[in-house]
This record gives sequence, structure tokens and C-alpha cells, in this order.
Amino acid sequence: MVKKIIKSYDYSLILAVILLCSFGLVMVYSSSMITAVARYGFEPDHFFQRQKLALIAGGLAFLVMMILPYRAFLDGRILKFIVFGSIGLLLSLFFIGHVAGNAQSWIKVGGMSLQPGEFVKLSVIIYLAAVYDKKQTYIDEFGRGVLPPLIFTGLICFFVVIQPDFGTAFIIGMIAVCMIVSSGMAVKSMLKLISFLLLFALLMTPYIFIKGFFSDEQLSRFTGVSDPFGNEGGAGYQLVNSFYAIGSGGLKGLGLGQSVQKYGYLPESHTDFIMAIIAEELGILGVLFVIILMAFVVLKGFAVARKCQDPFGTLLAVGISSMIAIQTMINLGGLTGLIPITGVPLPFISYGGSSILLLLISMGLLVNVSMFTNYREIYKKPTRNEQKDVPDIKAVQPREKSVFKSF
Repeated sequence: MVKKIIKSYDYSLILAVILLCSFGLVMVYSSSMITAVARYGFEPDHFFQRQKLALIAGGLAFLVMMILPYRAFLDGRILKFIVFGSIGLLLSLFFIGHVAGNAQSWIKVGGMSLQPGEFVKLSVIIYLAAVYDKKQTYIDEFGRGVLPPLIFTGLICFFVVIQPDFGTAFIIGMIAVCMIVSSGMAVKSMLKLISFLLLFALLMTPYIFIKGFFSDEQLSRFTGVSDPFGNEGGAGYQLVNSFYAIGSGGLKGLGLGQSVQKYGYLPESHTDFIMAIIAEELGILGVLFVIILMAFVVLKGFAVARKCQDPFGTLLAVGISSMIAIQTMINLGGLTGLIPITGVPLPFISYGGSSILLLLISMGLLVNVSMFTNYREIYKKPTRNEQKDVPDIKAVQPREKSVFKSF
């Protein structure tokens, strides 16, 4: 049985994750060595060493999640721990939270900083997958099937927004939308849900725009996107220097370690804007390498979701794949000026211990879903005589009217 399980793992997905993390570690060193010395007075490899430690911890967590059966998360005690733990972590920020980047989003633990908002993303994914798995028989009932998960998701987003961290809140909201669309809910129920959300947005509009919901700094990000060169000394400074970095790289780039913009011109060169440094040093070829690997991971995840016969596994795969895709699009959109800068890191590549730990835990869970799906498909196919006793597959997977299943 152990040999069958080992053969059922998707090693192409595991290899893609290893390549992304390894490449990211190299680029963290290249993009941060000047910042570490000039800005913080650290050793040149300071951020590299911290990222390496986070990758080691994340790698161990990845292995655990690969082995632990994903359906263990359906246990009621684990779900309660996830729900109350997530809310407790976010509430603790208002008492022991550390302010960084004008947001009270961090908890200092010894010499390390943890960002609870990162881990809450996976908590929401597991919770929604478990809830919609259990609600399959009455998922179209708005009061029982639709509203309770929305209340929890909305509460989480609210606690994240008031830190304030709009980027993370938006990502959590979009992940929830992707999972709801894939849950098996009827189109009629989705229309009711959309109407409910539009009404809520309408009621919130006066508070957002009249009561000064956004600070001047947050509003300046919209100005920086609309006219970056007109605000080159202010709101458009980061974006303009990101353009310079991207434009300087050409096809092959200036060479690894040869970036000019990382010499203090481009702030956050090893975090939010690391792709601009990749473009400058390794050119379009380096950018394509990252995008192709990222697309492979995301599409693999959706393929696992499409093939999985278990609603819980399907929704986990959808949630994790959506999270990576959404974060990637927001990060690339911000550094290319398509959307306002939100401070969202590039998955697997940007510096950040909390981010890489969350991603590796999530990918371990996705690989686990993939393994069990492959195992059932290869080794659990019933014989002709056994097929008479096999329950209808529609009883154990999202209904065909699910938008995701219609792709």
C-alpha cells in the first residue's frame, strides 16, 4: 500500500514548487543584499538567511501536509479550532500587534514576526470547503446553506480591513467567491447572493467615501497609478522606478546581481517589487520562467479539483489554486501599474516568512488531495461485478450545475 501511495504523488507539481522556492531564494539574496547593508545595517545575506530558515520550516510543514490525510480537517474539533483560532489571532493584533507599513498586521515572537492574516487565508479555505461539503444536500437554501459561511468570511474580512490591510481582505473575499462558484450552488441561488452583496456594498458606500474610510496615503495610491510620472517625487515614485527596472531588462536582462534599481531607488525591492528586479536582471526570459511555473501550479490545482470525486477535496484545491492565482495577478498588476499598489507579495518568490510558510502548508495540502485523487482513480476502480454496488458518483461530488464543473 505504501508503494501505491508513493506512486500516486504528483511529482511534477512538487518539482514546480521546489523550483519556484529555490529561484525565489536566489532572487531574495540578489534583490536584498544592498538594502540589508545600506538601509538596515545588516549583513548582505541577512534576508537570504531568514528566508532560508522559513523555507526549511515550510518544507517540513509541506511534508507533514503531504502525508496527513486531508479529510482529517473535517473533524468538528479541528474546524472549531480553525474558526475560533483565526478570530482570536486577528483580535490579538489590537492588543499585541506590531505596526509595519502603516498596518497593525504583525505579531512579534522573539526575533521573528508573524502575520496572522496570511494564515487566516488557509483557515477560510478549509472552513468553506468543510461547510459546503456538509451542506451539499441543502446548499441552495439561503438561510442554512449560503448565509452562515458568508457571515464568518465577512467577519474575517472586517477584522483584516480595520488593521488596515485591504489587499489581504480583498484576496480572502475573492477566494470565497471562487469557492462559492465551485460549490455546486444553483445559478438562482448565486443571483440571490450577488443581489445581497450588491445591497451590502450600496449601504457601505456612504461610509467608505463620505466618512473617510481610506486614508490620504491609501488614496494617493490611486493617484500614483493614474499619473505616475506626474507624481514621480511622491505617490508615483515606486511605480516609476518599477517601470525603469522592467524597461532596462530587455530580453535577457542586465545579469544576475546587476540591478541598478535595488541600490535604494526601488523601495521594497525584495518583497512587493521583486518581479521588477527579476525583469531588470534576467529580462523577459526570467519573468516568463516564473509566470510559466506559477501558471503550471495553478492549472494543476484546478485539474486536481476537476478530477477529485470528493466535494471537500475539490473545494480545497479550488481555494488554494485561486489564492495563488489571485495573489500573483494582484502583485503583477501593482508593479506594472494596472491596479493600485496593495503590498501583496509574489507567491513563492517575495521575501516573507509568514507568506512562504502559508504557501508551503497550502501546497502540501494540495499535493495530498492530488495523491488521494490519483490513488482512488488508479487503484480503487471497481471491477464489472463490483460496479453494481458502487454508489452514484453524483452523490459524493458537487452537482453538475456547479459553474466550476461546467468548465
